Amino acid sequence: MNATTEVPGLVLAVAVLLSGAVASTHAAGPSTRGRDTSLAAQGKHIFRYDTFGDEAKWTDLLRMHEVIRTAVDPVTALSVGLKVDVDALPPAVRRGILDGTVDLRSPATTVALLKLDAVIGLKGTVEKVNGRDTLTRVGTTCALCHSTVDDSFADGIGKRLDGWPNRDLDPGKIIALSPAVQEPEKLLLRAWGPGMYDPRHNIDGLSKPVVIPPAYGLAGIHSITFTGDGADIKYWNRYVAVTQMGGLGTFEDSRLKLSVTNGTVDLVSSKLPALQAYQLSLLAPAAPAGSFDAAAAARGKAVFEGAGQCASCHTGSTFTDANARLHPPEDSMAEPEFPSYASRSATKRYRTTPLRGIWQHPPYFHDGSARTLEDVARTYNARRSLGLTDEQVADLAQYLQSL
Repeated sequence: MNATTEVPGLVLAVAVLLSGAVASTHAAGPSTRGRDTSLAAQGKHIFRYDTFGDEAKWTDLLRMHEVIRTAVDPVTALSVGLKVDVDALPPAVRRGILDGTVDLRSPATTVALLKLDAVIGLKGTVEKVNGRDTLTRVGTTCALCHSTVDDSFADGIGKRLDGWPNRDLDPGKIIALSPAVQEPEKLLLRAWGPGMYDPRHNIDGLSKPVVIPPAYGLAGIHSITFTGDGADIKYWNRYVAVTQMGGLGTFEDSRLKLSVTNGTVDLVSSKLPALQAYQLSLLAPAAPAGSFDAAAAARGKAVFEGAGQCASCHTGSTFTDANARLHPPEDSMAEPEFPSYASRSATKRYRTTPLRGIWQHPPYFHDGSARTLEDVARTYNARRSLGLTDEQVADLAQYLQSL
């Protein structure tokens, strides 16, 4: 298995996160470790609750606060993949949801949830207007796309899982609710589908959505986007915060011939180190017990390292050679595609995707064209003419499931 297996994205999120232990800076000793822990704690709050001032986009431009307060009830919100943090709900609200006394068909309930900071990835300002709680401003945070919940309370309601890509989220459909978006654009956005987003669409006008990436598994990896555009996480965090979320600040990259400045203050730059520290603390989740056949996975490991040729690119403990090289577009199992995602990037190439936690985030390849890990193995077998038997393909998929 060579090259890419997924790609970043998101107008609503800090695309690019990671996993592993809090990076290599911890090697400096106890005093540095304590400082990094404190920085990561700051980053956790930024990741979950900081909008970087992007209310200028979501409220002033797109008028999403009007849509939410009048037309988005909790049932609708959950249907487009929004998630609710159960730990933010008072006991009385939890009981009301269970016994039906909390009206999940009322937009006023959504406003109440926003007032509680319970809707993951959305930050609302709720004020009294004519004696009634009214949503007056709304913005987005990194957690919108790169967090989900464990569904421990109900579908879409549970404890936060930061760094887990929200593959239920339908960003295109959400943005299409805006009264400021014209109908041709609405039709395009609605076609993206759950878990898909095009982080270049508002830059080049093309539309080829890619899967929302996980926010774990990148500690110690320098090329942290699917096309390896930046040398660290802060590059992509700045790109998303400014160009996609609409945060106040500046992003520039001469390779993209892109320079974007929002507002007259910078609410992004000072927060990037802490945000990165938190992201580097996010571990890839281990495969659940019983979720794979251990004997088949052991056989699949031999295929991975041998006949499957996977280990030629998915190297080391992180299962990627991204720090050493990027790959030409033809190495991607999603290419040729039109428009090519790589051609729209700064590098025009792909990095090899890390595989830790891959069991958790189907579909696969940056365009989501492989629905299962067996589809992944089968595609590589055919495209690379590897000559694997059906049994070897199945065993290889079990090994991937175990990572």
